[in-house]
Amino acid sequence: MADAVGVSEEGTSCEVADTVTAYVALSRRSPRFPGRDLMLLWSSRQGWTLSVETAPAEQPLLVSRLGGDAVPEPALVGRFVTQVVSAPDGGAWTPQPVRPARDHRDLRSRLERCVRPVVKQF
Repeated sequence: MADAVGVSEEGTSCEVADTVTAYVALSRRSPRFPGRDLMLLWSSRQGWTLSVETAPAEQPLLVSRLGGDAVPEPALVGRFVTQVVSAPDGGAWTPQPVRPARDHRDLRSRLERCVRPVVKQF
């Protein structure tokens, strides 16, 4: 996903526990929120949201949600970020129902479609 939104992998994190989540720190800024950092948040239940970074104890300020499939192709997420960040009104992306994964097996299968293999070098 980092490649699709133009950031390095160092600006990403994920957690696999009772729920599966991901975080991507965006390097772009929005004219709607000057001086504020933006982030992408993902959960297997909610899909991708673009939010304004806030203090750790505060809830993120939601800018827009990518509806449809909770596990979209990375290129779609990249287009979503570009449109939302560059549009003065936040873009045409509106909250739509998210198609969550049915179970962990379904989630794994759908995630494998979108992830390039990691090759470890020794």
